[in-house]
Amino acid sequence: MASDLIDKASDVREGEGLDLDALKQHLEPVLGNKVAGLEIKQFPGGHSNLTYLLTNGDESWVLRRPPFGSRVKSAHDMSREYRILSAIKDVYPYGPAPLHFCDDHSVVGCDFYLMNYIEGLIIRRDYPKNLHLSPDLIRKQLFNFFDVLGELHSVDLAEAGLENFGKPEGYVRRQVEGWCRRWADAVTPDTVNCDMTIQWLNDNMPLESGKASVIHNDYKLDNVIFDAQDPLKVIGVLDWEMATVGDPLMDLGCTLGYWTQVNDPDFFRESRTMPSDMEGAPIRAEIIDRFQQRTGLAINNFPFYFCFGLFRLCVIGQQIYYRYYHGLTKDERFAGFLKKAHVLQRMCELIIRGEITT
Repeated sequence: MASDLIDKASDVREGEGLDLDALKQHLEPVLGNKVAGLEIKQFPGGHSNLTYLLTNGDESWVLRRPPFGSRVKSAHDMSREYRILSAIKDVYPYGPAPLHFCDDHSVVGCDFYLMNYIEGLIIRRDYPKNLHLSPDLIRKQLFNFFDVLGELHSVDLAEAGLENFGKPEGYVRRQVEGWCRRWADAVTPDTVNCDMTIQWLNDNMPLESGKASVIHNDYKLDNVIFDAQDPLKVIGVLDWEMATVGDPLMDLGCTLGYWTQVNDPDFFRESRTMPSDMEGAPIRAEIIDRFQQRTGLAINNFPFYFCFGLFRLCVIGQQIYYRYYHGLTKDERFAGFLKKAHVLQRMCELIIRGEITT
C-alpha cells in the first residue's frame, strides 16, 4: 500500500526536545486554534539542521531549527533558508511553502521557521522493502531526480527576486577556499590528512561555467520526496540550508559526491548513504551526459567537481565529528563520521592520481 511508503516521524530524540508550551503560545497568531492539541515528533536524519513534525491530529506542519551545540553559524542560517523558500515558491514547485520565521530565542532557544508538510516517500540508504521497482523503473526514477535538479538550475533569477542574492562571481574559488578554512577549523587530533586534496583543488580550479543559477548545495535522495502513489515522481525538495546563487556545475559535483556506483571501490560502496549502486541506477558518466543535454552546460573538468563534492562531504563529516569529539552532542551517530571522512579522502586521492575520472 502507498501509505506504507510514506516517511514517518517518531519520538523526539533525547536532548533535542522543544518547549511545546512556548511554541503553542508563539504560534497561536499564525495557526490560530489549530495549536490546540499540538504534538511534536521528529524526523530521522538530522545530522545538520533538525526537522520536527508538529501535528494536531488533523493537520501537520514542519519546524526547522539548527542543531544543538552548533559552532558553524553560517551553515545554519534559518533566515537565509526561509528567504530562499519564500523566493522560489512560485517558480519552482518542489520547495515546501514557508509559513513563519521566528528569531525570538525565548521560544526554543534559537531561530526557527515553520513550513508546510509534504507527505510522501523519502529514500535513504536502501529502498523500502515494500517498494518494488524494476531496474528500468529505478533508472527512470533516478534520472527524474537529476532532471528536477536541472529544473532548479533553470529558474529565472529575476522572476524569483534572487538576482542580487549571493555572490555568483568568483563562486568556485570562494567555495574551495571556504571549505578549506572550515576543514582547518574542524580538525581534531585523530583526523585524516587532507593536505594533498586541498592543494590539488587549489591548483586545479576551472573557470566559472558562465551561468549563475539557484543551487541547492545538498541535493541528494533523502532530501527529496517522491509521490507514494507514483514513486517515479518528485513532489518535494527539502533542506535548503546551503542554497544560494552560484555555479550549477558545483551543485552537480556536490550531489555526485554522494553517488556510489557499481564499479566503485568496495570501501566507498560500503559507506554509501543511498542506493545509487542498485541494478538499473545510472552511473556518473550517464548522469553527466543527461545533465549536459538537459541544461546545455558543458562539463569539461568533471574530476575537479567530483573531488570537490567528496572533499566538501569530508569537511561536513569532520564538522559533525568535531561536535561529538568535544562533547557538544551526545548523539552516538556522530562518532562514525570520523571513518567517513577517511573514506572520502581516499576517494579524493584516487581522483587526484587519475585512477577515477567519472
